[in-house]
Amino acid sequence: MPALRTASLLAATVTMGLTAGLFYAYACSVMIALRGVDDRTFVDVMQRINTSILNGWFGIGFGGAILLTGITAALHRQGGARSVLPWIVAAIVLYGVMFVITSAVNVPLNNDLAAAGAPDRIADLAGLRAHFEDTWVRWNVVRAVASTGALGCLAWALVLEGRIR
Repeated sequence: MPALRTASLLAATVTMGLTAGLFYAYACSVMIALRGVDDRTFVDVMQRINTSILNGWFGIGFGGAILLTGITAALHRQGGARSVLPWIVAAIVLYGVMFVITSAVNVPLNNDLAAAGAPDRIADLAGLRAHFEDTWVRWNVVRAVASTGALGCLAWALVLEGRIR
C-alpha cells in the first residue's frame, strides 16, 4: 500500500503541474504576446485556442489532476500516511478555487467569444476584445496562482511522504 500511495501522489503532483503550467504559460507568454496584436487577430487566435485546447492532452492534466488528487486523498486516510492528508486536501481546495474561476469566468468569456462568430463578420471587434481580454487575463492569473499553490501543496506532501518511510 505505501508504494501505491506514493505513486498516486506523484501522479497527482505531475498532472497538477501540467495544469498549473498551462495557466502560467498563458499568463507569462500567450496573453502578453496577444496584447500587441490587432483586434481581429486577437479574436481569431483566442477562438482557435479555445476550440483546439479541448483535447485529450488537456484532459489528462485538467481532469487527471483532480481525479488523481482525490484518489491520493482516499489512499492517505489511514495510519501514518494521514499526516500528509491536510496538504492533499489543501491541494483539492485550491484546485476547486481554480475550477470555480474557470467555470464561472473564463469559460463563459470563451463562450461569448465563440458566439460572436467569425472575426470577419463581427462588427465591433474592439468592443468584443475589451469585454473579454482584461477580465480573462486577470482571472487567469488568479487560477494560475491557485493551481500553482495546489502543486506546491502536493510537492510538500511528497516531501512528507518521504519522511514517513
